[in-house]
Amino acid sequence: MTAQAQVYQLFSGKLFALCLKYSRNYQDAEDTLQDSFLTIFKKMPQYQNKGSFEGWMKRITINTALQKYREKSPLQLVAEVSNEEIEEDVVLETENISVETLLKLIQNLPDRYRLVFNLYVLDNYSHKEIATLLKITEGTSKSNLSRAKQILKKEMELHLTKVQNA
Repeated sequence: MTAQAQVYQLFSGKLFALCLKYSRNYQDAEDTLQDSFLTIFKKMPQYQNKGSFEGWMKRITINTALQKYREKSPLQLVAEVSNEEIEEDVVLETENISVETLLKLIQNLPDRYRLVFNLYVLDNYSHKEIATLLKITEGTSKSNLSRAKQILKKEMELHLTKVQNA
């Protein structure tokens, strides 16, 4: 087995899960994973053993996913709103929802909200880092995150209502 095949076998599962978070569907996630590994193998000589190898691959995968969205269509990010309009702490009650259902709800978010939500909540990027990655302001990042949480909360409540009434 070649070294590349071993790297793929070791990390493809984790990176595919990451791709699913940033993709609309399974097929898009597969495409992103494939493109990510092509970039990883091409740039492997540039890895300088600083930080974890897995973290380096995750950054490439996230950047690949973001690049795919920029190529498909320009991101339609919501314009910045004033701080008074941003609902700071929308609490998402996730204990009654399966991981699969939550992932589907996240995948159904509009692209602009899904990307900010994933970067901030799931991958621990700061609003400043998100602003740089997506070429938006920090305020826009915050408002997109707030809106994503509002939409998710509403969709989770609808899902739970359907399950309880079934």
